[in-house]
Amino acid sequence: MQRLVVNGVRQIGGHPSLLRLGIRNREVLRNLSVGELYEIGLQMPATDPDTRPTAITSTGALTAYSGLKTGRTPNDKRIVECAAAKDVWWGKVNIPQDDRSWQINRVRAADYLNTRPRLYVQDGYAGWDPKYRIKVRVVSCRSYHALFMRNMLIRPTREELASDFEGGADYTIFNAGEFPANALTAGMTSNTSVDLNLGTKEMVILGTQYAGEMKKGVFTIMHHLMPERGVLSLHASANEGAGGDVSLLFGLSGTGKTTLSADPKRRLIGDDEHCWSDDGVFNIEGGCYAKCVGLTREKEPEIWDAIRFGSVLENVVYDQHSRIVNFNDVSITENTRASYPLEYIPGVKMPAVGGHPKNIIFLTCDAFGVLPPVSKLTPEQAQYHFISGFTAKMGATEQGIKDPTATFSACFGEAFLVRHPKVYGDMLSKKMAEHGTQAWLVNTGWVNGPYGRGHRMPLKETRAIIDAIHNGELAKAESRTLPVFDLQVPTRCTGVADDLLWPEWKERSADYRASLERLGKMFEENMKRFT
Repeated sequence: MQRLVVNGVRQIGGHPSLLRLGIRNREVLRNLSVGELYEIGLQMPATDPDTRPTAITSTGALTAYSGLKTGRTPNDKRIVECAAAKDVWWGKVNIPQDDRSWQINRVRAADYLNTRPRLYVQDGYAGWDPKYRIKVRVVSCRSYHALFMRNMLIRPTREELASDFEGGADYTIFNAGEFPANALTAGMTSNTSVDLNLGTKEMVILGTQYAGEMKKGVFTIMHHLMPERGVLSLHASANEGAGGDVSLLFGLSGTGKTTLSADPKRRLIGDDEHCWSDDGVFNIEGGCYAKCVGLTREKEPEIWDAIRFGSVLENVVYDQHSRIVNFNDVSITENTRASYPLEYIPGVKMPAVGGHPKNIIFLTCDAFGVLPPVSKLTPEQAQYHFISGFTAKMGATEQGIKDPTATFSACFGEAFLVRHPKVYGDMLSKKMAEHGTQAWLVNTGWVNGPYGRGHRMPLKETRAIIDAIHNGELAKAESRTLPVFDLQVPTRCTGVADDLLWPEWKERSADYRASLERLGKMFEENMKRFT
């Protein structure tokens, strides 16, 4: 293939900023356009037998496949023990790695990258506020990874690339995911390893091609850096009303964080990762990463229309002739994803910054069916539910019956926390008090009974609840107190039936109360981790 000319400059290796990193590959393509990454991606054969070739779908999005790993592998994440990691919350989330094992993985990744036919370098910022943003460089051997990070990082101007990135970046990600880690290396548990060195400001990926590892690696870095500067990093989406009022929406996967943030009546700031500084809220990312399973234009028109030229569809199934994607086909994975730039969402706010939040909404998908569709929280309850980070998922049994399983993820993003959850919880309480922010708990899960008996809260009614929070209706509504959790439950909400707001199961009050008390004990047991 003829060597590309990009922005009038031939893109070759041997650049001093890359040589210092041990990258000696002579064919390095830097900051390619979307069209160039498409062309290369379609021409390059898959080197992994478990990876399908890329293709263009009927809407112009690029499909890509991550091989055997179709999701993050948190048990394979490591942080190197060093002076820069002195405040790390060590344990199941942040597993320590010694310097020797880091060096082995670092050299292994660089050696593999140097043997590839060509490499891709993608430069971008993390953080829309220039006061706090960091420069990130991604070195990869798959064009789809470069396109993915081109979407997810904030894209510099040509002038910024020349002035800010010519000498390198603040943090560098080496994505050698096609090549396995050596499972016999000390501290390794498999042939997958995602290692972060806060001292050298580098991240190494081995044994997984799942693109989300890069995105969440940057988020982990921001979780370490921002609290040092008095800035709260948050796993939340954000949007802004016509009057400038900002809302933050927290929630684990499947609770509706991305779906509910894409509100046609409000301007999107971001769908997943934000920071709250003394000046207000700013998005960390330049794009969105939405789940695609069951996607329809009727339910989520903004996301549907964003899947076009420049977007990346990961691990989806499509018709080989028409190239129409079947979003209901989960034969590869239920974790199908779409990556697209922020500006693909109509009415997005650019730059992606806003004022101090007026409302904070904790989203939970309660499959036990005991939490109300909406509750107004006191400041103390807000910190409690923030530290708890509760949702309930389904777990399949051999008989095919699915039972709810409680999941607690501190700060609604425990897998990405670097410091102890109390650090982020205390910062949230302080900022809420300073700016008069109101917190709400919204259940997007089951009502009128648990999974298998009740039904999922309709998206239309959940949107009506969110609207009533934003327009101030629920702040003034009368409420009843839910026992065990002492939640204040509004008795009226425009667009929602009154009997739907109160969660007690009709004709099965005793069963409901028993389930409510069981869930309360689960919360208590979880909080023992932090006391």
